[in-house]
Parts: sequence; C-alpha cells; structure tokens
Amino acid sequence: MNPDQPSADAVSRSLEPDAIVTPNPWQRLGQFTDARIGLGRAGISLPTNRSLEFQLAHARAQDAVHLPLEIPRLIEDLNQLTALKNAPQIQRLHSRAVDRTTYLQRPDYGRRLDEDSRQQLSALDAQPADLAIVVVDGLSSLAVQNNAAPFIAALLEALAEDGPDAWSLAPISVVEQGRVAIGDEVGELLNARAVLVMVGERPGLSSPDSLGLYLTWQPRVGLSDASRNCISNVRPAGLDFAMAAQRLHYLLCEARKLGLTGVGLKDRSGETALEGGTGIQNFLLS
Repeated sequence: MNPDQPSADAVSRSLEPDAIVTPNPWQRLGQFTDARIGLGRAGISLPTNRSLEFQLAHARAQDAVHLPLEIPRLIEDLNQLTALKNAPQIQRLHSRAVDRTTYLQRPDYGRRLDEDSRQQLSALDAQPADLAIVVVDGLSSLAVQNNAAPFIAALLEALAEDGPDAWSLAPISVVEQGRVAIGDEVGELLNARAVLVMVGERPGLSSPDSLGLYLTWQPRVGLSDASRNCISNVRPAGLDFAMAAQRLHYLLCEARKLGLTGVGLKDRSGETALEGGTGIQNFLLS
C-alpha cells in the first residue's frame, strides 16, 4: 500500500454529507421557522437532501390543491362537537363549478352556488341569526379536513363566554368547489347578520394546510373583498386555534357594535390600551 494514498476509510469519511456540504451560518436558525433558510451547498448547487425536500414540499402543495375534501368525514367530525349536538342539520352544498378543472379555470363559478344548493337553502326558510359558518374546500382540502372542526370547537367556546344566548347560529354549510365570495350568497339565503367563511388557502411550500378565515357583515351577493376581514394561516404550526378564535371573537363583537367589517374595522385584538393611567399611549389608538 502506498503510504501517501488515503485509506478507504478516509475516502469514505470525505464523502459523508457533513464533509461535502458547505455549511451556512444561518442553518441553526432553521429550528425557529419553517422557511427554507440555511440550506448549505455542495459546490455551487443545493445539497441533494435539500433538493429532495423541496420536491416533496412541492408535491404536497400540489396534492393539497387537487385532493378532494372527504365531506362525510368532515361532517362526522363536526357532528362530534358537543356544542353542535342540538344544532340544525349541516347543509352540504356545491358551487357552480362542476369539477376541479372547472373550479381552477373559472374562479367566478366558485363564487356562486349552483341552483340545487340555492333551492336547498331557500327551502329552509331560515330564521334570522347572528352568524352563519360556511366551510369551503378552496385551494387546500387538507387545511379544511384537518383544521375546520378543531377551530369551530375553539370558536364556539369563545362565543360561549358571552353567555348561552349571546350569539345565534345559522345551520353550518359545507361547500364543495367554493371560493371566499360564495359565503355572501350563503349568508344572505340564511338571513345571517354575519358570515364566516373558513377556506383552504393557496398552499405554500412549507404550509400546505393553512386555513383562512373571512368575516363579512351583512353578507349579500356582489360584495368585494374590501368588505371582509381576514385571519390567515390558522393551523397547528401557524396561528393556533385558540388564538384565532379569540381574534375572530373580537372582530365579531366589533362588527356587531359598528355594523360593518372590512377596511373600516381594524383588528386590535392584540393591543393593550392604556386607560386612565400614566405611560406612553399608542398614538394609533388616539
């Protein structure tokens, strides 16, 4: 054996990932975020394992868009909620988009109910209610499947703090192939003062299961997004259910007080106003 020639063990160790990949000083910050930071490099390229992770994340995002929502399972999850035991029967509805391809190609079809669904809600002759909850598959069935029932449980708990008769609920609606604006039509047909649309948000590479909440006062067909308040990224790895429910509760109370939502209603649920004492005031609240 040539003494100047490296041994097989030395060559093997030199080929290990830790020896090949040039580390990035930001890598240790990865434990605090799902963002793709501090990936390192192998030569001028991404390390193979990081490249494979990216492809997996991209595939999960695509799956979130195209996988259908398991409606019977979702309805069963909702029926298991104690606070909904005596609630009206859950309404299963559909938009004008007959399938996923149409939904993606014609966003306007996803914003309106099909005729059968309109007649179904009209036949209920629903009594006026404070809030209609509309669960919509949107662009991520995974978000709705995993997060809708736990969030509704947290929301009902938050609303119960105001008293058993403080908030009246319309029948919960589950809409297939729907978009945010479809809640305006549902809320109008259910005679609701406010509508909450829970929808699967467009999936990101680190968040294929993000649930969006859209609150609209006096819903009716034709409203724009300027009439809504949005709470985004509701999921265990994002904004947790209890915190999201408290924020929505705040917005509901303010909407009822002011008679509006949207650009005229600011979410100040996280602010602490200093009243009647010394100290620096928040000039935005003045």
